[in-house]
Amino acid sequence: MKQSEYTSKLDEFDYLMNDPEAEPAPERVWEVLAALSFHELSRSSTTAD
Repeated sequence: MKQSEYTSKLDEFDYLMNDPEAEPAPERVWEVLAALSFHELSRSSTTAD
């Protein structure tokens, strides 16, 4: 995931969690969290070497 995609996912997560006008979409929250987590895991494995 490129840095711009990562930033976009963070923005989407912030919107889903904090915007009172956002539709409740728990499945989308989990999808975004999974993508963010995968990015963090893949990034940490490349810097750990």
